[in-house]
Amino acid sequence: MTQEELLNEFLSLPAEAQRQVLNFIAFLRQKYSITEPASQARDVDLINEPFIGMWRDRQDLANSTAWVRSVRENK
Repeated sequence: MTQEELLNEFLSLPAEAQRQVLNFIAFLRQKYSITEPASQARDVDLINEPFIGMWRDRQDLANSTAWVRSVRENK
C-alpha cells in the first residue's frame, strides 16, 4: 500500500475513527520511542574534567578497598 492509498483509506473513515487512528499512532510512538543512549548523548573528554585525579595525592586513599572497608566498619 502506498502512502497515498493509506492517506485515502484514512480520509475515508468517519471523524471518530480518524481520531482513534491518530490516538493509536500517538500511543505507538510513545511505546516504541527510541531514547538516545547515554554514550551518544554527550561526548565527554574525561582527561580534561577537573574531578579526574582530584584525590591522587591523598595517602589515606592509596588502598581504596581498605579505605571503604574501614569506613563501613566505623558506621
